[in-house]
Formats: sequence, structure tokens, C-alpha cells
Amino acid sequence: MSDWLHQQRLEAVHAVVRACGARSVLDLGCGEGHLLVRLVAEPHIERIVGLDLSTAVLDRLRARLAASGAGAARVEIRLGCMTEAMPGLGGFDCAVLVETIEHVEPDRLSLVETAVFAVSRPETVVVTTPNAEFNPLLGVPTHRFRHPDHRFEWGRARFRRWASGVAARNGYRVECQDIAGRHSVLGGASQMAVFREERH
Repeated sequence: MSDWLHQQRLEAVHAVVRACGARSVLDLGCGEGHLLVRLVAEPHIERIVGLDLSTAVLDRLRARLAASGAGAARVEIRLGCMTEAMPGLGGFDCAVLVETIEHVEPDRLSLVETAVFAVSRPETVVVTTPNAEFNPLLGVPTHRFRHPDHRFEWGRARFRRWASGVAARNGYRVECQDIAGRHSVLGGASQMAVFREERH
């Protein structure tokens, strides 16, 4: 995906984190920290935890944070998998999963749901994933995914069904929208679901 579309996606997620007023953020599948370094620049965010499966990627993120200096003391980097509930990952104001769920086998998404929505239970959860309907505009053949590590890519109706089910089963309300470029028919290159915990 083009850098311009990637920046739009990051801006959309960053805007949600800002709007919800989160003081603690959990970045699941943080990679090299494209979003995380943006969050470090937010002085009102007191705690950021980045989680990823790759030791090499996390080493690059640590080096990047060390080079930037500002706010790095508020960041904890952890090796782990978002399909497993891990100690110390509860009580966050916001969790973000940016272009990560499509790297999980569809029959294991229930594990992500349990770990994030049932166990960690952040007040706000932001999930983005590619919009398969947009693929022709990116030159992706119908028989292929955008990335060889993707296990699925959903159209907007399928993503909304999944998001609605997750919200209903776990006591959240959810809103979905197109992000990263908006085509009048095909939507955006990515799609975003914003889950907010229901208050009783």
C-alpha cells in the first residue's frame, strides 16, 4: 500500500485515540512502531505498551525510541501474541490493532476476541484491516491477498458482521468506517471499527 494511504490510516487511528482521551494505550501488533512513535509525542498519554511477535522488529523499535529520546520512558515493549491473554495487560483506556487481525487464521480470531475484549477489556478498542473491495484499485489480483502473510481479507459487509458480533458478545458498541482513501463505490483501502465499552 502506498505511503500516503498508510499515513491516512495512522492519522485515522491516532485521531480516535486522541478523541477518547486515553491516558494508557495498548498497541497490539505494534511492529516497528509507526503508530506508537506518534503516541509517544502525546504528553497526556502516561503509559504505552507495544506488543509484537517478532524479536527483530521489537529491537528496531527500541532503537528507534532510544534515538528519539522524547517520552520513551513511558513506553514498555513486550514480546507476545495477541491471541493469548497476558498478565498486566488489563485496565487500559484504549487498545489498537492496526492491520493485524488479517495475519491471524480466521478460526483463531475467537482467541483474539477473548484476550482483548473479554480479558483485557480496554474502554475503547480500535481495529483496522484491509478492505478487500479496494484491492482492484491497488492492482491486487482477485486470487491474491495484498501481503503473503495475510490469512484473509474481508469486504466491508463481512467486517461489519464480525465487529457487530464481537461487540454484542462482549458488552461493547461499535461503529465502522472507511479509511485510507475513499472511493464512492469501493470504500477505503482500509476499514476501521471503533468499539466502546457499554456503561451500565
